[in-house]
Amino acid sequence: MVSTSHPLAAQAGLEVLKQGGNAVDAAIAAAAALTVVQPTANGLGSDVFAIIWKDGKLHGLNGSGPAPSARSIDEFRSRGMNVIPKYGWDAVNVPAAPAAWAELSGKLGRLPLERALAPAVACAREGHAVSVGVSYWCHEDYGKYAPLRGDEFAPWAEVFCPGGRPPLPGELFKAPGHAWTLERIGATNARSFYEGEIAEKILAFSRKTGGSFSEGDLASFRPEWVEPISVNYRGYDVWEIPPNGQGIVALMALGVLRGFDFSHHGDPEGLHCQIEAIKLGFADARRYVADQRCASVPVAELLSDSYASRRRGLITDEAQDFRAGDPYGGGTVYLCAADGEGCMVSFIQSNYMGFGSFVVVPETGIALNNRGAGFSLDPSHPNALAPRKRPYHTIIPGFLTKGGEPLGPFGVMGGYMQPQGHVQVVMNMADFGMNPQEAIDAPRWQWMGGMNVEVEPGFAPNAAQSLARMGHAVKPALTPFSFGRGEMILRTPHGTLAGATEPRADGCVAAW
Repeated sequence: MVSTSHPLAAQAGLEVLKQGGNAVDAAIAAAAALTVVQPTANGLGSDVFAIIWKDGKLHGLNGSGPAPSARSIDEFRSRGMNVIPKYGWDAVNVPAAPAAWAELSGKLGRLPLERALAPAVACAREGHAVSVGVSYWCHEDYGKYAPLRGDEFAPWAEVFCPGGRPPLPGELFKAPGHAWTLERIGATNARSFYEGEIAEKILAFSRKTGGSFSEGDLASFRPEWVEPISVNYRGYDVWEIPPNGQGIVALMALGVLRGFDFSHHGDPEGLHCQIEAIKLGFADARRYVADQRCASVPVAELLSDSYASRRRGLITDEAQDFRAGDPYGGGTVYLCAADGEGCMVSFIQSNYMGFGSFVVVPETGIALNNRGAGFSLDPSHPNALAPRKRPYHTIIPGFLTKGGEPLGPFGVMGGYMQPQGHVQVVMNMADFGMNPQEAIDAPRWQWMGGMNVEVEPGFAPNAAQSLARMGHAVKPALTPFSFGRGEMILRTPHGTLAGATEPRADGCVAAW
């Protein structure tokens, strides 16, 4: 089974499974296809995080790229900047997705990387019909692109707005440069992206248009295998990738929430506790989460029962604006895949803000991330920018186990909505007895900072009114697009698979 936010990506994964690949190969195939069919959320310049159950254990991969070696706080300050710009070369970190695909393929896959990428190559070269959702986001992002000035931005419009406009729904979209790049990645196990002819194109465009990449920045990059972290919630072990990702926000919130009893899904008091718990988690994450290779992050302390108990005690019957605590004292595309041998994959891939930096390398289809915008320029902060450091990261794959046995992968993509979506989906199953599709379908809330909470269409008006009386500044949203897009595959007690996909996107579960 393969569950993704686009039918063609799900079919790409299923095609590879039918050719004898395993769930890892299928996830790579779907991820590569998503760079073609859903470029509004990811691309060949993306980052990747993954959690894989294989051979009786969980494996975690951190495929987030670092800042270039020439980038520094002093350099930005010398230009009078107090924050890193969202767009352009200033925000581009080393692209990690191709190296992550190769690492996953070589260690846990069954097929050569070239075969896993073949469906995406065909889709890029032969073309595909643009979906309604992708056309909508292309038009939205064109509004962000239009005011940008500089030579580094011109190729974006040439690639993604052929004919001088964003593509229309149903329009055939071909990407020959993208196909060529995917072929070279597959043929060289991604090394050409970091040391060969693709790298040469990236570096040449960087030098020509004001980027700061060096040969060493690309050649030295390797993804990192990590041990996933977890908390137990109502008998479910909920797993996330450790910092520099923000999955720990969901775990901290669940640690606080397991001390409450919840009656039903729309109970206003329960919703209030959930929102307050998420606020507590974000307050701590913004203070402590950083690249653990460069800063000390108190993961064990933040996830301890004693700290969760202390933070839980701060929640009252009124909305609050929390600050970080002292644990020492006591935003993508998401997809998942499963095969017939028990291997299951939770996989997330992102350029960060839609198309990312709006920097596209000519002739390659490579849309580069803007993940560098996630750094702080405060030198005293753990997440302060430094050469070859990874920033606070929003993308988080999730995984559920029970009693040491795998249940399956799940995820909700969408910037800072992601840990909020993880908490709501897990609670929908663990507290309210929903099946996977019900858990993803259920109306969501989203904390937006301060006292501000948005609720999506379908959220009960009486519950929203009750939250407002508790001090939350509740705003109904006109569309569901900002409330995350999720996927899930769970193994049933009978050994079969139950898949769920996202009604807020072009979601598809493909099974064989």
